Amino acid sequence: QVKLVESGGGLVQAGGSLRLSCAASGSIFSINHMGWSRQAPGKQRELVAHITSGGSTNYANSVKGRFTISRDNAKNTVFLQMNSQKPEDTAVYYCNAVVISNSGRVGDYWGQGTQVTVSS
Repeated sequence: QVKLVESGGGLVQAGGSLRLSCAASGSIFSINHMGWSRQAPGKQRELVAHITSGGSTNYANSVKGRFTISRDNAKNTVFLQMNSQKPEDTAVYYCNAVVISNSGRVGDYWGQGTQVTVSS
């Protein structure tokens, strides 16, 4: 019933910037937290950034000071601004949201992922 779609991934050179977007749609009453995770080849999935419904944020130490997470509650959308990118940022980035449906059910949803490649 709920779908998350990421966009904005692509190829960028080291030191450059990308902005990821994730739009949620479907039977949504409200969205609690939203976040971004990533998975590089041969690595475990890593939480990158998290934002609560009230706007409180948390970041992985590896991206703190370089990435910024934000959300537009009116559009059920979360963003990840990635600056000063490093080759180590290369990964598939996944959007995640905890959604309260119109029926009152709480569910944890994930997007399909978008590839980010940072070249040196």
